[in-house]
Amino acid sequence: MRKMITFRNKKDTLSLQMERKSLLIIGICMVLILIASIAGTSVGNDFISPLNVLQTIFGLGAGDHDFVVLTLRLPRVLLSLLVGAALGMSGALLQGIIRNPLASPDVIGITGGAAVAAVGFVTLLGGTISIKLLPLFAIMGAMITAIIIYLLAWKKGVSPIRLVLIGIGVSAITGAGTTFMLILSPFYTAGQAYIWLTGSVYGASWTDVRTIIPVIVIVLPLAIWFARSLNAQEFGDDLATGLGVTVQRHRSALLLCSVLLAGAAVAVAGTIGFVGLIAPHIARKLVGRMFGSILIVSGLVGALLVFAADLIARTVFLPLDVPAGVFTAGVGAPFFLYLLFKNRNQF
Repeated sequence: MRKMITFRNKKDTLSLQMERKSLLIIGICMVLILIASIAGTSVGNDFISPLNVLQTIFGLGAGDHDFVVLTLRLPRVLLSLLVGAALGMSGALLQGIIRNPLASPDVIGITGGAAVAAVGFVTLLGGTISIKLLPLFAIMGAMITAIIIYLLAWKKGVSPIRLVLIGIGVSAITGAGTTFMLILSPFYTAGQAYIWLTGSVYGASWTDVRTIIPVIVIVLPLAIWFARSLNAQEFGDDLATGLGVTVQRHRSALLLCSVLLAGAAVAVAGTIGFVGLIAPHIARKLVGRMFGSILIVSGLVGALLVFAADLIARTVFLPLDVPAGVFTAGVGAPFFLYLLFKNRNQF
């Protein structure tokens, strides 16, 4: 009896320590994001001091920097942070659902589905239907693709390697579909779509920010609520069911959350790759295995990753403005190969 009490006390102490560590990491990440927001708005073709940036944001400046700060730079910085957060959380949810470290919305084809739907919308319906419906089409494309992948991968359950391989195949198909749409589209539309498909927040506006914020605000609480079951699902579906978890319902709800986040991110910034793959791995290194903490930290890390990629893209190569997706792919592709090699014996 005394040993059981001692074990329980040690377990409670360890859980408390993990919670404190998670809160500390979340706090540090939020401070870094705040600093990044101000620093990112300061740099560009012309440097604006952080003090002037803050004065302009709060309406205390002389108005000299209003256009640059409020119209050009601040929406772009905020959009990069929001897109990164959405992709990071989407990847964390997928990796938790599938229990596969290689899973992410771009690797298994979900962002490809969103991309082909969005490009198809612009190519076939552009000018006839309001462009405000583009995010809806992107999310629908991501949802349909996710359902197709899941059905094709199902064979008395879903094998992780089967899901990844089928996802890669579907991603190739959606890529071909996107290319076909680009061929059909006018020259000027194809040029814009190419930059968007590479993944860029160039030309970000407050409309884009307002488009993605509601998705994150609505989905995040739902994801946190349903994600609690993923800690039990790590031990297998049978044990999770024995603990009272309705596995299929929770899994479907979490897949929906992941698709909504990925689709919204693709709709406003294009296919910025590998953020959903890298961010959850960094989060697990920082906060351990508790999925609620992993989800939040993945979003914060993803935000910082996309912000850093976009900051490098628009400052290091001036006067060129390189798509942020070039840098995330440059880091993410070798990381994916490393994970594939590391986990080769599990497949």
